[in-house]
Amino acid sequence: MTGLVAASGKKIMRILLAEDDTALAHQIWAELEDSGFTVDHVATGEDAAHFGEVEAYSAIVLDLGLPILDGVSVLRRWRAGGIATPVIILTARSGWRDKVDGLNAGGDDYLGKPFQMDELIARLRALVRRANGVPQTILTHRDIELDTIARTVRTADGLVKVTSHELKLLTILMMNPCQLHRKVDLAEGLYGYFEERDSNTVEVFVARLRKKLGADIIETERGLGYRLGEA
Repeated sequence: MTGLVAASGKKIMRILLAEDDTALAHQIWAELEDSGFTVDHVATGEDAAHFGEVEAYSAIVLDLGLPILDGVSVLRRWRAGGIATPVIILTARSGWRDKVDGLNAGGDDYLGKPFQMDELIARLRALVRRANGVPQTILTHRDIELDTIARTVRTADGLVKVTSHELKLLTILMMNPCQLHRKVDLAEGLYGYFEERDSNTVEVFVARLRKKLGADIIETERGLGYRLGEA
């Protein structure tokens, strides 16, 4: 299996990229990482099918022309197995039939190659928001305003400087304000599948966010995990 550095679990910021064109995969991976996503990359349909079944993602970018197992077959296998993760289909094939086949197999959106990276990112963000029941691009909690497009955090006192990992963690919490998140799940949303993960680093990011946004902004359920403090 080949892969770029990536992540694990059904996490708000986690994407599976199934693309066998190495140059394009690196470009997509870099753009998505710069946009705040954590990305797992696979280059064959066989690996795509496996990762989509054993790992959980907020969305999947799936090329139809994958080797070993084509993208439509992968998609049909996922849907037949009850995998409902939103999927954006990519293809260099011309003609409306490929688009129809991909959508009929269970695809949620479609982009033909070549495409603009900004459009792919916008469509992914829309799919993730829709899947989480969050139609707006600006998330709010108490006096905190998180702009998911500009990737900024602002309070009544002004702009708050946060790191990429702090922003990812805060986004996960704010998109699911009532949900309790285990440390291990949060770590899987912050780090790649091929990266070493340490759930203890989540404690560090939580401590930093509390220092920047207020000591009670994130509550600890001892032995269980974290959730946002009450509004």
